[in-house]
Formats: sequence, C-alpha cells, structure tokens
Amino acid sequence: MDTSTEGAAQAHSGGTAGTRTDPSVMAEPTTATAATAVATEPVVIPPTSLSPSRAGDFMQCPLLYRFRVIDRLPEKPSEAATRGTLVHAVLERLFDAPAQERTAPRAKSLISGQWQRLRQSRPEVEELFADDPDGERLARWLGEAEQLVERWFTLEDPSRLEPAERELFVEAELESGLRLRGIIDRVDVAPTGEVRIVDYKTGKAPRPEYAEDALFQMKFYALVVWRLKKVVPRRLQLVYLGSGDVLTYDPVLADLERVERKLLALWEAIRRATETGDWRPRPTKLCGWCDHQAVCPEFGGTPPPYPLPVRGVGSGDSEQGRMGPD
Repeated sequence: MDTSTEGAAQAHSGGTAGTRTDPSVMAEPTTATAATAVATEPVVIPPTSLSPSRAGDFMQCPLLYRFRVIDRLPEKPSEAATRGTLVHAVLERLFDAPAQERTAPRAKSLISGQWQRLRQSRPEVEELFADDPDGERLARWLGEAEQLVERWFTLEDPSRLEPAERELFVEAELESGLRLRGIIDRVDVAPTGEVRIVDYKTGKAPRPEYAEDALFQMKFYALVVWRLKKVVPRRLQLVYLGSGDVLTYDPVLADLERVERKLLALWEAIRRATETGDWRPRPTKLCGWCDHQAVCPEFGGTPPPYPLPVRGVGSGDSEQGRMGPD
C-alpha cells in the first residue's frame, strides 16, 4: 500500500493518513525538569532507512522529503487517503473469516467497525467531517468505500486465497548499511513455493507510460524479499480498486539489481543533502496538493531552521551529520 500516490504516510509512511507511518527517525526525547514544569524536546537524528514512499518523496521533491522525514511537519488527513486506509483494513480483516464466509456483504459489513477503530487510533481523521453535522458527506464517503470493497470481488476471489502474510513488515540491510523497510499488503505462496506480492490501490490504474513508476514500489518490496529470503518473487501484482484493473509484472534478478543500484544512488543524494542542508524544492503539478506551501520557497515561504548539523561542501571527510545504520 505504501506509498505515495495515495498519500504518503505516510506508512505508510511520517506522512498523511492513507499509508503506513514509516519507522521513526527521531531519537528518544531529552527531558529537562524545572521546579514547576517538565519540558520535552525531541532530538532529531539523520534518517537511517528508506521506504518506498520516502524514496518517492525524494524523487518527487527533496524538500518534501526533508519536511516529512527530518522536520516531521504535520500534515492534514485527506478523504481519499483515509478511505484508502479504511479499505485496506477491511480487506485485511476479511481473511480472518473462513474461506466460505469471505463474501462481499460480509466485507461491507466490516466497514463501520473498522471506521470506528480508525477514529480511535487516529483521532485526527475526525476533522475530515467536522463541518458535516448532518453526516451527508460521511455517508457518501463510506458509500464510496463500500463500492471499492465490492469491486475487489470482481478482481479476486478471496474464498480461493489463503495469504501467507498480511500487512507484513519487512526490513533488510544492504551491504552499504542502508536499511530498506516497508509493509506489504499481502504475500501469497503457492504450493510449489512461488511467491506473489500483492498491493491494493484505491485509486485508478496509471496510463501505460507511467506503469514503470507504479511498479517501483513493488520492485522495492521484491528486492527486500530477495535480500531476506534469497528468493525472487514470481509475480508482483497491483490491484486497482478505483478502476477495476490489475497490473502484474514478473521480475527477474536483473530487475532487482537495477533497483538496488537506483536506491543506493538515491541514498547517496539523501546523504549529501542531509550533510549540507541543501534540500531544493522541485516544482511540479503535485505542488497544488502539498500541505507545506506556507514554508516552501516556491510559494514565498521560509523553511523552519534546519535541525541537524551542517557540513559545508568540500570541508573534508568529517563525520558530522553523516548517515548510517543505528
């Protein structure tokens, strides 16, 4: 689910509701005690891992990556991203039922309970419908979630599926010390041992010319699985509930090696930006949906003070501000 076209959470991803929150890049807070109060101030540390959504953030806009990973600026939940979170929860929970009970009516019956759980675990989603006293927008929004869940049954038959894993957290450390992390929606394993990685998308399938970008996340996961299990997944499958499409790709080892080289180059660029504090915005049409326009130079804003030590370009091989494994 991770990542970023549905709203990085960002599991995924810090990030907006709709994907998982990435593992924290913040150290334990430092606490100062006074006579009448206790003040807590977080200690910021350089990032030490990369997820598909955060990799996508940096490729989209390095400054966006900084705002989400280093500054950890808050972002408002969106209806689309929160609906994605809700639908994912329903599809995960459906597999708790026996195969013969995995029906569309049962799946739709789970929506209300999962919405209540989401409200309890993430109170910020309450603000989505704060200006909806009659509940009309909420009812329409829940109805759209029902339609997405129902469409899934036209694309896959859950009564014939027994996932080996659901919402699987994976992490692998490369020889360089870079940690790759993510959460896979579903892993299917055939009796012959072949592995299929499945990801649900509540949006529409991309146009063919953008299919490679959509598969980047899946190849990322396949790389992690290969590094962990020494097995190249047989198939990568993206299920687009918004349009009723299924995009599949059968990777080979050369694909995963290329992705690894790309990620290492990306991580080197992140390392340099972290050391120098040089996080440049990259304006695109996506800027219109960004929550951080008020602090973005492209919109006349000023970013918050950089919270990490800065090493000037060409100042030697100092370890100040360098990234690496914990």
